[in-house]
Amino acid sequence: MNATSDFHYFQGSSFSDLFAQDTTDARYAFILNYPATASWAAYPNTKKYFLQDGSSEATKTPFDKVCQKEAWKNLAVLGDTLPGIVIIPPQKLLIDYWREHFGFSYSSMEKIDCSTYLDELSHSDRFDKLITLFPFDHLKPQKHAIAQDTHYHLLSKLTLAELGVQCPKYQSYNLHAVSLQDIQLPEQFPYLIKTSHGLSGEGTYIINSNSDLNYCFEELRKYLDIKLLDVIIVSEFVKNVVQNYCVQFYVNKAGDIRLIGTTSQLVTPEGNYLGGLIHYRETNMSKFFEMIATIGKYAHQQGYFGVIGFDVLEDKEGQLYAIDANFRVNGSTPLCLQRHTLMELGKEVAKYSTDYRMDGTLDSILVTLKPELERKDFIILSALEKVKYGKIYTEISGIVSGETLEEMQYIEQNLQNKGLHWIG
Repeated sequence: MNATSDFHYFQGSSFSDLFAQDTTDARYAFILNYPATASWAAYPNTKKYFLQDGSSEATKTPFDKVCQKEAWKNLAVLGDTLPGIVIIPPQKLLIDYWREHFGFSYSSMEKIDCSTYLDELSHSDRFDKLITLFPFDHLKPQKHAIAQDTHYHLLSKLTLAELGVQCPKYQSYNLHAVSLQDIQLPEQFPYLIKTSHGLSGEGTYIINSNSDLNYCFEELRKYLDIKLLDVIIVSEFVKNVVQNYCVQFYVNKAGDIRLIGTTSQLVTPEGNYLGGLIHYRETNMSKFFEMIATIGKYAHQQGYFGVIGFDVLEDKEGQLYAIDANFRVNGSTPLCLQRHTLMELGKEVAKYSTDYRMDGTLDSILVTLKPELERKDFIILSALEKVKYGKIYTEISGIVSGETLEEMQYIEQNLQNKGLHWIG
């Protein structure tokens, strides 16, 4: 493993560049979508590798988020040497925009039907190993680039204390051995209750009152009823927080580390993730080096290679607490990968969000926002057209950037004046 003095920024701008050094020993591809447990999923993760993506069918993470919006923003920065598996391709207009603005050909995009893709990948000899965001129940174990049990363990909220970095105190409970009524709860609010493998903020409950606790227990009972939950943790609440970071780096098969970037996270009061803000030049990652080295060493010892993003709270005393660790490509990884492209244009501040919306089709939006897109004031990572009450609008994941925070905010206001709204 390289010493902290040798921690340097990754110099590429795509996942192909990022994974290049570790994908020469076999034929690799990247499955760009998460598994799901909803009824729409042809291959529901309901056997062993549970994830909490909604306690009822009505609240499950929808198909368009899992298989279109989230998958496409990773496809946007995939690059041209690592094949990417998509089960629903984006419209040609979006790919043409990407080609012009990111410079990739997208010839490595592999379209496989959503009703058969895991069977095809399991039995085809075209790809030997699949890089995933989460282990798939229905993909053969030997096809996973990271051993399923290892990856599932690393992604568990229970693993936080094993990483060797400062984190909030917490206690875990197996709900098949302990009833909810017998769980020892802190005497004072606030505190947190988390399920083991919640997706995008799902399964994290901030408990400020008895009514919050009642709602949480009701949700946990629903998860138990549909047999998608085994373990929860009860965690102390970090007080006097002044910053919420997501620190990202890549650890290769040799255990060496490359820095990807650090974002300030945008979250709702309920803890739901909205996006990230980054200062490419100003952010000093050295204050996280000890944590990066410790987590990277642990990951390497477990046999993991790839992207790691860990969430850190900083309190007013300057203490750093790791509150989550995601051993996978993170939501804001594409934002971090724009570092060199945007800094060459003098743009040092950027904000990523999944929650932009604009009336009209993508075609009309590309015309309306043409000046901003050409200057890279705004970068579209994914765009999905929808219709409501006969009115067409487009949901967009994108990046707003500027030379300074003030300029970025000014650009965002101008975009809003043109009809681009942040609905977070």
